[in-house]
Amino acid sequence: MNFILLLIIMVEIAFWIVIATGLIVRYVFQMPRLGLFFLALTPVLDLVLLTAASIDLMRGAIATTAHAIAAIYIAVSIVFGKQMIRWADDRFRYYIMRQGDRPSRLYGYAYSRKYFKDWLRHVLAYILGTGLLWIVILLVNNAARTEALSGTIKLWSLVVVIDLVISITYFIWPREAKYKEEIHK
Repeated sequence: MNFILLLIIMVEIAFWIVIATGLIVRYVFQMPRLGLFFLALTPVLDLVLLTAASIDLMRGAIATTAHAIAAIYIAVSIVFGKQMIRWADDRFRYYIMRQGDRPSRLYGYAYSRKYFKDWLRHVLAYILGTGLLWIVILLVNNAARTEALSGTIKLWSLVVVIDLVISITYFIWPREAKYKEEIHK
């Protein structure tokens, strides 16, 4: 298995372990500052991944899809990280600690607007991630060694466009609440 791919898997597992630890320390042990410390470690994991991928490429490795995924992972983590932590925090507080309000689901145009905002975040992650990929492509300066990176940029460009189309469809056909969920409101 490719070292970088293995590292991505390890960083993703560590990301959720750090978040779970932060939430448990924050709510179960009632140590909010220490819990915040653990939650704040998530960018450190991104830095480890970025450093390892950069060193691997600078030592002459041929860029693989795993290297490209590292850039995507870092960009998505930076752009969506706070939102993912908030999502986990809300659910942990409600479902595990039995505190706070039940996390709500959005429907109709509220969902459409939220999905569009998330698409804008996706565009920001795309700009950041492809920026990282272009920097690596320029630094390595060897098209044969960075072919996987430029291929990933093309694929991600297509994904962003498809995500926009999906976002637009939610304004045309808004997401409706299921009957069962409407009763509980």
